[in-house]
Amino acid sequence: MNIKTVTMNNETETMAFGREIGKNANPGDVIALIGDLGTGKTTLTKAIAEGLEITEVITSPTFNIVKEYRSGRIPLFHFDVYRIGDSEEMFQIGYEEYFYGKGLCVVEWADIIEELIPENATVIRIEAGDSPDKRIYEIESR
Repeated sequence: MNIKTVTMNNETETMAFGREIGKNANPGDVIALIGDLGTGKTTLTKAIAEGLEITEVITSPTFNIVKEYRSGRIPLFHFDVYRIGDSEEMFQIGYEEYFYGKGLCVVEWADIIEELIPENATVIRIEAGDSPDKRIYEIESR
């Protein structure tokens, strides 16, 4: 396990970081995002989508659990599990086909379904910094 801490001083840095993740993503990758409300999980996901060359507008899938975007070089499956009551709901939507499939999965609020996140996932814990746009990312590559 490898953990590193990176500070993003503004949204421009966050977007560049996310685009780089998208450019380097491979089918079957899972990125688990953990952070409080308003720390920029969806903003980071939008940047990852840009790196994947996705042309659709990325919105939070809060009421859908998962949104699929297929216009990029590989599909993006964007999960928001904030409203998941228990892991059974994830089984009902067939999460395994997404997590172990041919796209990139980005999971917001991943700590809610921690037991389902694959062992080889990249976990990014996001904390607000000491200014409105500053974020501290703790990145765990398993």
